[in-house]
Amino acid sequence: MSYVEVPGAKVPIRMWTDPSTVEGGAMQQLQNVATLPWIKGLAVMPDVHYGKGATVGSVIAMQGAVCPAAVGVDIGCGMSAVKSSLTADDLPGDLSRLRSKIEQAIPVGRGMHDEPVDPGRVYGLPASGFDDFWSRFDGVADAVKFRRERATKQMGTLGSGNHFVEFCLDETGSVWLMLHSGSRNIGKELAEHHIGEARKLSHNQGLIDRDLAVFVADTPQMAAYRNDLFWAQEYAKHNRAIMMGLFQEVVRREFRKARVTFEPVISCHHNYVAEERYEGMDLLVTRKGAIRAGSGDFGIIPGSMGTGSYIVKGLGNEKSFNSASHGAGRRMSRNAAKRRFSARDLEEQTRGVECRKDSGVVDEIPAAYKPIEKVIDQQRDLVQVVAKLKQVICVKG
Repeated sequence: MSYVEVPGAKVPIRMWTDPSTVEGGAMQQLQNVATLPWIKGLAVMPDVHYGKGATVGSVIAMQGAVCPAAVGVDIGCGMSAVKSSLTADDLPGDLSRLRSKIEQAIPVGRGMHDEPVDPGRVYGLPASGFDDFWSRFDGVADAVKFRRERATKQMGTLGSGNHFVEFCLDETGSVWLMLHSGSRNIGKELAEHHIGEARKLSHNQGLIDRDLAVFVADTPQMAAYRNDLFWAQEYAKHNRAIMMGLFQEVVRREFRKARVTFEPVISCHHNYVAEERYEGMDLLVTRKGAIRAGSGDFGIIPGSMGTGSYIVKGLGNEKSFNSASHGAGRRMSRNAAKRRFSARDLEEQTRGVECRKDSGVVDEIPAAYKPIEKVIDQQRDLVQVVAKLKQVICVKG
């Protein structure tokens, strides 16, 4: 489908979904965003759902301002995937050992490495660049400086919630490695610090929703936020790169005889800010639950832990600010999923996938998400499908 325009206070709201299917709370959030004085455009992806301040699945283009709550608290959260030379014929009948090896290599939940990972010893990573990155930690907000040791040990870890590591097959039988994670706790703390700072500013006192507080250009608060924001986005990128390297090492060891090789890694943020130019204007484009889908850009749109995911290539549709959805999108809250479904339901819906099937991950049950095939179909003018993947192993956070 193409987009539908819904009137907004200052800009039309372009929606790549049927507006009547969007929950009332999310629609109100979109209308609230459209009142912001600095807004120049608002695009809504088919996986849209209610979020804090701004909806998940929204792309907000502003001039001279940025809203930290519209980025989300997991700054730089995103996806990485890589195709391997393995095929389905190379896999053993029992995948539990491989899942266990992945879990041993990559800490999940609140876990961290005993010592910081040395990138120079991780498969596929350059030995340089990380020292410069960590030297810039001295310039981030004082409120998080004491977290440096934990941040270094959490680099290369999965986190919790909807984050995952998956071992997948495409429709030709080729094996892909895929993962979803962000800037871990250091990104969350930086986001919460700056959201709190934005709420104090005088120009935000009359906003329709205090969670939409913004920083404006040419102020020290904006400079501080941009510094920390872009550092956290880089942390997230490095975090995924280290995890992917550790994942590849596991696969190379477990399939030593196959002499596994890998194609270049695809990686994309879906909670972030980018400086982009549209209609002659330099804008700050916030994607909260959306990926960049410029012409030729590769992206990853995952489904749930029992369905599948898509590797896509962007079509460069400027009406969406060169964006596409970041996943299937939730159709019910975590608490609602826990009330409605049981561990037995989870087991049934993840049949054929080597994964946790206990009550601790029922909130991630496939039925709590929108159908990924429909989400893909609603954005045929934003991306083209390159590959469809189905997980055979899923490690949850």
